[in-house]
Amino acid sequence: MSSLTRTLITLGFSDLEKSERFLGFRELADIDRDELLTALKSANDPDLALQSLVRLLSAVPAARGRLTAVDPETGAAVPNEALFRLLGASEALVDFLIRHPEHLDVLDTPASPEPAAVPQGVLRDSLLSSVCASPGAAVPVAGLTGTEARIALRTQYRRHLVELAIRDLCAASPQDVMPMVGAELADLAAAALEAALAVARAELAAQFPAGDVAAVKFAVIGMGKCGARELNYISDVDVMYVIEVDGAGLPDEVQAVTVGSALASAVSQTIYAPEREPGLWEVDANLRPEGKDGPLVRTLGSYLSYYQRWAADWEFQALLKARAMAGDQELGERFEHAVAPLIWTSSEREGFVASVQAMRRRVTANIRDSEAGRQIKLGKGGLRDVEFTVQLLQLVHAKNDVSLQQRGTTAAIQALTAAGYIGRTDAAKLDAAYRYLRVLEHRIQLVHMRRTHLMPTAPDQLRALARAVAGPMNLKRPSAESLMEDWGRVKRQVHALYEHIFYRPILASAAHLSAADAALTTDTARARLAALGYRDAVGAQRHIEALTAGVSRRAALQRQLLPVLLGWLADGVDPDSGLLAFRRVSEALGTSHWYLGMLRDHQAAAERLCHVLSSSRLVTDLLEVSPEATAWFGNDKELRPVAFEAQWAEIQSKMSRHPEPAEAIRLIRLIRQREVLRTAIADCSGLLSQDQVSKALSDADRAAVLGALLVAEADVQAGAPALTRVLVVAMGRQGGREIGYGSDADVMFVHRPVDGADEVQAQAQAKDVVAKLTSMLTQPVRPAIMAERVLSIDADLRPEGKNGPLVRSLEAYREYYARWSSPWEAQALLRARPMAGSDELAADFIAMIDPVRYPAALGETELREIKRLKARMESERLPRGADPARHVKLGRGGLSDVEWLVQLWQLQNAHAEASLRTTQTIGALHAALALGIVDREDAGVLEGAWRLAGKIRNANVIWSGKPSDVLPSARGDLEAVARWCGYEPGNAAAFEEDYLGLTRRARAVFERLFYG
Repeated sequence: MSSLTRTLITLGFSDLEKSERFLGFRELADIDRDELLTALKSANDPDLALQSLVRLLSAVPAARGRLTAVDPETGAAVPNEALFRLLGASEALVDFLIRHPEHLDVLDTPASPEPAAVPQGVLRDSLLSSVCASPGAAVPVAGLTGTEARIALRTQYRRHLVELAIRDLCAASPQDVMPMVGAELADLAAAALEAALAVARAELAAQFPAGDVAAVKFAVIGMGKCGARELNYISDVDVMYVIEVDGAGLPDEVQAVTVGSALASAVSQTIYAPEREPGLWEVDANLRPEGKDGPLVRTLGSYLSYYQRWAADWEFQALLKARAMAGDQELGERFEHAVAPLIWTSSEREGFVASVQAMRRRVTANIRDSEAGRQIKLGKGGLRDVEFTVQLLQLVHAKNDVSLQQRGTTAAIQALTAAGYIGRTDAAKLDAAYRYLRVLEHRIQLVHMRRTHLMPTAPDQLRALARAVAGPMNLKRPSAESLMEDWGRVKRQVHALYEHIFYRPILASAAHLSAADAALTTDTARARLAALGYRDAVGAQRHIEALTAGVSRRAALQRQLLPVLLGWLADGVDPDSGLLAFRRVSEALGTSHWYLGMLRDHQAAAERLCHVLSSSRLVTDLLEVSPEATAWFGNDKELRPVAFEAQWAEIQSKMSRHPEPAEAIRLIRLIRQREVLRTAIADCSGLLSQDQVSKALSDADRAAVLGALLVAEADVQAGAPALTRVLVVAMGRQGGREIGYGSDADVMFVHRPVDGADEVQAQAQAKDVVAKLTSMLTQPVRPAIMAERVLSIDADLRPEGKNGPLVRSLEAYREYYARWSSPWEAQALLRARPMAGSDELAADFIAMIDPVRYPAALGETELREIKRLKARMESERLPRGADPARHVKLGRGGLSDVEWLVQLWQLQNAHAEASLRTTQTIGALHAALALGIVDREDAGVLEGAWRLAGKIRNANVIWSGKPSDVLPSARGDLEAVARWCGYEPGNAAAFEEDYLGLTRRARAVFERLFYG
């Protein structure tokens, strides 16, 4: 391998044989090879740069003088960076210099890492002057026409294009200057159209009656990328034409349309018709009303009539980019102002968001299979994903936020970010990806000045493109592989953001709001609040003002979201309370980015939050204490009940780090409150069944009691020997793991002295432990736990009830049950379940009570006593004045009826039938059904009544925050409970009738089977 070959490889040449041959051409004979190779090193594609240099010097020997430039700092001769970067980037622009060597002076501009834009007016004046039109004239008319005008205009256009390409190629960061490049390309296109219109006026003056051409106002409206001032190097320029007759007594509208159509056609011919100097780009008017089938030009009134009556959704999306670009500026601006209200209210049209989303899917579906993997523009993760995402957000929200009414994509992303419609992180990714993809597109198009959006496949082209995208300041030499990796990463990132934002469900809800509804002005808001069902519209308005006041990002986001959230809050039972709770949660969470992002990006979470806040005092009270739990609304995994084992592990960890009793018990109670809140939110969200709720609440109580027991034992036994071990036995609904939100912890306390301990002292220590445990779980702690749902300990089901000892030894229990046990005490034991304490003691206790609660036979005396106790309970324990038909626990067909009947069957049959040995009511009922003790119809009635009564108890707590065993009579409360029980809004009366009817049937079954 020769030294030259090695040098070429080092410099990044690909076709070594061809490049060595070109280096030997006579055009380079007197040029220092080392200096030439150093200069070629700066080109993105050294092979192309070398070949283009030979062609340029062969055709224009005078170009040799442009190979070097003067360093402005040192005054020394250095390689002309502008020339060599252009040579290695665009074969087509080098061809232009070969055709027009008189413009080689464009290469004299020093390369700058931070190029400045050429003012729009300078470009307009330059192109008008090229066709000998006066830039200062109100209606410029060219002095050149025909071939001469076309060549002059196109030549001057390309001169400016070369100037811009050099500034772009020499910039330190192509991505940073991309918006400037796109804007200047659009300005240059606008200047070309202005000059072409001046030529058209001159050419048509002889074809129409005197003054007719001048009498027709003609405005060119830029659309698409040109309207947005983000044009590509080579692209169709989308336009629409507006005309108007200037003054009375001049051409009528029909004649004006004829003149306007002729002007439009002449403009297109001047820009693109075949000529010695190739056309610039196609002037595309297909975005006009009715497309190719519609008139080429229209009056402003005709446009408005069409858009108001016939326009499709996509046409308003296209109008978002509309800009007066050339011709009569005043007429063009009137067009902009006239269509603006139609654009920004278009999202209110039925199905608008869905139609935009469908159109994007159609674009993707129509990509050729052979191009799908190479598409920079239309494919997944391409430019269209960014543009459609940004435009949809604008169209939905800009009707009430004028800051979003931007034409350019990068400017719109900035506006959406500033107003909080896109998170800062997502916006930064979206903006960077868009710039990267546009630079890719620009560099590919520059080579041959051809309209393409496909990634090349040849390795040498990919290497050159990688260098072009990296920019001149990148010291590493990017490879084709690194380019494809970067592009793949950007595509995945863009598509993920597109899926996340473009299909954001809240868009459809926000789109359906009118501009008046979306506004939060006092009069408008109060009227809408009243219409939605807020009782205190003035108070609600105060909450809205507090949430949206100021210029903070949070306030901006709340202004964006509240019009939608107000409707969701109003869907709940008490929107006024819901809005107040929403304000409190929002103020507590402040500017937490995750909270604002959840409201904006996750409709299910935001809607769920609103529903719960306006339907549950329990949850709102707990959220006020633990607002960070609001994050759970956006993550169903976080709403899954935490298993007892995980809770116990956490409690042990807390206890090990906080051994002092006061702090340990405070943390244990906080964990329980957190799990109650988690369960309530999941329950409100429809994620848990009734049985799962009971199990989750039971697990939380069990973990808290177990933790409290260990803390109490450690505190009582501190500095003294452990004389006994205490067991907490769950009873009643706690034992059956059938508790609700308002349930106490029904328990019994059992202890067993350690070997060698004095029984009297052990009893005293056990009593102290139980007293400490009860106090720790119920007494206020410091610092206080606000809005805590305290776990009350109820030991009234122990032997002898309130008159018996609070805690007994296992042997004392054994003796009592053997000698004095009453039928109700055996019945109470049916639901006894060890809850906390020694596993060995628990097993021995269960073995001791099983013969008591599962007797070999239930005598007639015991049976009569049970029935007598049930009748007595109904007459004595039902609260005075309570309606037996509405009391869900002790009333007709309520919880007590079902539970006593099932427990009677257990007492009669569980000794022989192991399936009945369960602490759970429904489990025992199902076992009785399987054994033929009860028929399916009766069992169904009993279970339905029991479950509905349990739901109502839970609903009362969820709704009001307070326990109640009564079916509400007040309409508002009854409506809330009915909704909680699965009834549609407005069906409280039907719910009430269903409950009363079901419990009547359940009572009839109970009386027949219990007393019969």
